[in-house]
Amino acid sequence: MSHSATQAASAIQAASAPTDPAAQGTVLQVSPLLPALEKALAERHRTVRLHELPDPAAYLREQAEGVVAAVTSARFGVANSLMDALPKLGAIVHFGVGYETTDVAHARARGVDVSNTPDVLNDCVADLAVGGLIDVMRELSAADRYVRAGRWGAAPYPLTSRVSGKRVGILGLGRIGRAVARRLEGFDMDIAYCSRGPVSDVPYRYLPTARELAAECDAVVVTVAGGAGTRGLVSAEVLDALGPRGFLVNVARGSVVDEPALVAAVREGRIAGAALDVFADEPNVPQALLESDRVLLLPHVASGTHETRQAMADLVLGNVQRFMAEGVLLTPVP
Repeated sequence: MSHSATQAASAIQAASAPTDPAAQGTVLQVSPLLPALEKALAERHRTVRLHELPDPAAYLREQAEGVVAAVTSARFGVANSLMDALPKLGAIVHFGVGYETTDVAHARARGVDVSNTPDVLNDCVADLAVGGLIDVMRELSAADRYVRAGRWGAAPYPLTSRVSGKRVGILGLGRIGRAVARRLEGFDMDIAYCSRGPVSDVPYRYLPTARELAAECDAVVVTVAGGAGTRGLVSAEVLDALGPRGFLVNVARGSVVDEPALVAAVREGRIAGAALDVFADEPNVPQALLESDRVLLLPHVASGTHETRQAMADLVLGNVQRFMAEGVLLTPVP
């Protein structure tokens, strides 16, 4: 059994254990979650959905002492002000691999543990990254629109770029980056990567900066973690290094790419194309990207399969259950 499957199975087992909600304190649900996950949380724990309350501030003034755990999504996180309003908060559980929307240092300073849902979404995110790369290089979606618009009868579709054998860079060789690289090996690609430092147990070529990676590759796949440390990492300089025959795929966070610089590069033809699952101000997408046939636009769906979302929900439940029963988390963030 894979590490991801073992982790999910452990979470399911933990989430199925009997609980005594009255004795454990309140679980505060900070943001909307999957309906099935919301139902399971309510069945297993005394749960309050803060975002649905008519007066959340009044609830916090009157009931904050009872809250011991908070559940949120990677999109919303838990603000420092909310943490500080919950004197007995001990854990923040994220639905999603990202947790940059929560100030982990602030949480730890207050004695609050933080978890996410790693590993269980690696495969689906990697699958989508490779699919996006193939789509934008072979222009599958654009060609589909060409046929639907009745243009095929007037002229054959223009030639596109070959996928197999290309030089591809992985920006961020973590769990998801490795999963992407393994898939690209099947296309006989020359794979390079850029991370905080060299990784000892991989055969891929290491390049120390994002600019050098882009300059050496025909395409760059962004899988690095979000947050202040990677904000704008794919800059105008990096896009220029990628060049007019280069492609960008982003399945990480919109903040990692300098979006105005990307818009300009696409508009001016300074990169060949981009496949984007994430944006700087979701769900708002710049008009120039909407109008470009050289950009594949996806609504942040890299982990959006029935199987993966269920595994993420199971891991959230497992983290909450383990914390409520034992005071520790299954998957604390590093």
